[in-house]
Amino acid sequence: MKKKNSMMYLAISNLFLVFLGVGLVIPVIPQLKEQMNFSGATMGMMISIFAIAQLITSPIAGILSDKIGRKKMIATGMLIFSLSELLFGLAQSKNGFFVSRGLGGIAAALIMPSVTAFVADMTTIAERPKAMGMVSAAISGGFIIGPGVGGFIAYMGIRVPFYVAAVLALLGFVLTLTVLKEPDNRQLAAIEAKNKQGSFRTILKNPLFTSLFVIILISSFGLQAFESIYSIMATINFSFTTGEIALVITVSGVLALICQLFFFDAIVQKIGEMGLIQLSFFASALFIAIIAFTSSHLIVILSTFIVFLAFDLFRPAVTTYLSKHAGDKQGTINGLNSTFTSFGNILGPMAAGYLFDINHFFPYYISASILLGTGFLSLFLNRKKKTHIDAS
Repeated sequence: MKKKNSMMYLAISNLFLVFLGVGLVIPVIPQLKEQMNFSGATMGMMISIFAIAQLITSPIAGILSDKIGRKKMIATGMLIFSLSELLFGLAQSKNGFFVSRGLGGIAAALIMPSVTAFVADMTTIAERPKAMGMVSAAISGGFIIGPGVGGFIAYMGIRVPFYVAAVLALLGFVLTLTVLKEPDNRQLAAIEAKNKQGSFRTILKNPLFTSLFVIILISSFGLQAFESIYSIMATINFSFTTGEIALVITVSGVLALICQLFFFDAIVQKIGEMGLIQLSFFASALFIAIIAFTSSHLIVILSTFIVFLAFDLFRPAVTTYLSKHAGDKQGTINGLNSTFTSFGNILGPMAAGYLFDINHFFPYYISASILLGTGFLSLFLNRKKKTHIDAS
């Protein structure tokens, strides 16, 4: 049992490391933009390319994970991720950065489904919810901690965080090869996955799921339009330093983790997942608008705390809501959730970059408008669901 847990923690640690590396780029974007003389559109594309590569590679990676094994896919992903971080640190041209981010997206696509499948293979049905919660925490924790770690390490040089990530990823690759063992029930998992194929069309015909997936797509666009180039906007619009951005994002992450660990269940029990989703939309829209129209640093910082907290409560609320309504189609529903989220993650940074080049405050206006509109759409979805339940 102890050895099984050690292997599972190692696999989850690799996933955490990947998304830590993804977050490292955020606080150094302003300096990198200035150093390389890149446009806002280029910086937005740099972020989007990761999501594009991940979206394209994920279906293939899932099939290969079943065919050749979880361990090989995780190890390959860690090696590619190490290479991508090293290339990012060494890149001296736009194409070099794009190639690095593309390799990072491929690495994430190889690692994510394989780690998730590995954890599922290593746990019983009773153990799985807690284990999958750890997988989600690794992803969100990496996103939360990455920008703070990157900002502080960047004092030694804006390329240093990526060299550190490359070394850690290489260590993860070596440990994966030497410690991780292939689960014995991998073939059973592959058969189970195969039996669930063909259910996408059925799910998308359900108005409840279709409406929610549309909301996920639109909201992901709005969230990323704000979040992806937050550090650039904070630097240029409010003269924040790299250290200040790192501190704001780190404190925001700590507050979010505290709320997720100690208050999330209580909030959901009080107002439900959909109520929390709606609250997140309206709160984030309101405080993004406040950021757009204030000149006070304190108000910007406090508003940022609330916006990022809303984002970090929205994501688990959506996952929990979908899980409760997924029945025996957990994997398929979560796969569709990831797909629609990825589309929003791709389009959001690109749009924000172009809007930023037109006017430095346009990303705020668009994000606030989209999130406000999505909040009203979610109210309609909630009424539609209640009507369906009453009719039943």
